[in-house]
Amino acid sequence: MADGSRSASLLRHPAAAPLAVLAAGAAGSAYLYGTDPHEPGHLLPQCPFRLVTGLLCPACGGTRMVYDLMHGQFSQAWLDNRALLLVSPWALALLGRWFVEGLRGRRWRPRLSGRAQAAVLLVAVAWTVVRNAV
Repeated sequence: MADGSRSASLLRHPAAAPLAVLAAGAAGSAYLYGTDPHEPGHLLPQCPFRLVTGLLCPACGGTRMVYDLMHGQFSQAWLDNRALLLVSPWALALLGRWFVEGLRGRRWRPRLSGRAQAAVLLVAVAWTVVRNAV
């Protein structure tokens, strides 16, 4: 087997995508560990939502939450993004299952109904409104 077709075959393996997500998450976490998003002038990209609206988005709080969790500041993480902190174990379980299924050679995608997708969007919008009203 030629090297090109072998590498193409590895990229199509069901575990390739979850492994890439895990690697990107690990790299991002390593960078974030030393970059405090609470401090002005940090070296993180500007949030497009905040740049346009001046409001904090759920991802802004999620970035600060992850930083605080990595530094053992659990109460501060709770204040940064309660909603994301509460669903994080579920999201990590989904990522874990995706990876395990990929290692078993199976493609797996969680199925969210239209109602579930609408609920996720509604919670994100509600959290954004509540967070910025405080």
